Amino acid sequence: MIPIALTPADALIIVDLQNDFLPGGALGVPHGDDVIAPIQQLIDLYQSHGLPIYASRDWHPVGHCSFTQQGGPWPIHCVAGSAGAAFSSAVPVEQVAIVISKATTVAKDAYSAFNGTGLGEQMRARGIARVAVCGLATDYCVLNTARDALAEGFAALLVRDAIRAVDVQPGDGDRAIAAMLAAGALPVHVDQAGLRAEAAHRQDSSVGIF
Repeated sequence: MIPIALTPADALIIVDLQNDFLPGGALGVPHGDDVIAPIQQLIDLYQSHGLPIYASRDWHPVGHCSFTQQGGPWPIHCVAGSAGAAFSSAVPVEQVAIVISKATTVAKDAYSAFNGTGLGEQMRARGIARVAVCGLATDYCVLNTARDALAEGFAALLVRDAIRAVDVQPGDGDRAIAAMLAAGALPVHVDQAGLRAEAAHRQDSSVGIF
């Protein structure tokens, strides 16, 4: 493992750590609560460096196009203001993060934290050049957020131990990870010493190490 040195150009994105995406929720990700401890470590790490933390959330209106009742693929979930849309009480997200609400209109879905939210512009205004992406779910909102971060010109760290997949089709999560790495994301892990890159990606993903 190769240590990652954080700089003032780094930021953390916590993707959709909401009750409806945790086990027992309307659209619970299997083992989704496994991300809670590493995300708390990430929060502590980024706070200790005085770095910005962003947290995306689905914030759907009633009758959102993604719901099965409207012909979408998912059960009703993350309705704005509902208990299911709230962040997990296990992590003090709203106390530490800039909240980014997405998919807030009836007719448009948004898997990415960058989709229609102005997040890219916010980050560029703060001089952010690299983001670490974690949260739920690997094969949907994490995938699209990481891809859009790269498309917006940011380097992206994918925190492998702080993501979990829906796996509607077996292997969806692994395929999503492969797609993010192929697009240029650097796979990293978090431990008490901080972030560490997977050694196998040291050469071909060196752009992610400042």
